[in-house]
Amino acid sequence: MNKTDSIARRILGWKLNRWDRWYDYEQGVFVHDTEFQPEHNLSHAMLIVERLEKLGYSYSTNGVSEVCFNDVRGNGHTLPQAITNAAYSIIEKNAAIDTSAIWQQLC
Repeated sequence: MNKTDSIARRILGWKLNRWDRWYDYEQGVFVHDTEFQPEHNLSHAMLIVERLEKLGYSYSTNGVSEVCFNDVRGNGHTLPQAITNAAYSIIEKNAAIDTSAIWQQLC
C-alpha cells in the first residue's frame, strides 16, 4: 500500500473498489487514483486537513514546507507534500501502536 492509498483508506475512510479507484461512501462517488493526488494538489491535501481536524487534530503550518498535526510533523518541498507526509506519519505512528498492542495480547 503506498502513501496515497494509505491516506485514502485510513484517514478519509474510502474503500478500495478496484486496483485503481476507491469508493467514498459519504459522497457516494468513485474516486480514481488519478483524481486524488494530495502530494501535488493543495485542494486534495486540504481534504486530509479537514478530515483530521474533524478527528480532533489541530493543524498548523510553519511556512510552505512544514506542517504539524498536534505533535506529528511533516516536511516537504511544497505545502501539499508536507501535509501528505504528516498525515502518513500519523498512520505510521498509529500502526506502531496497534502492532505493539497485538504483541502484548499474544505474549
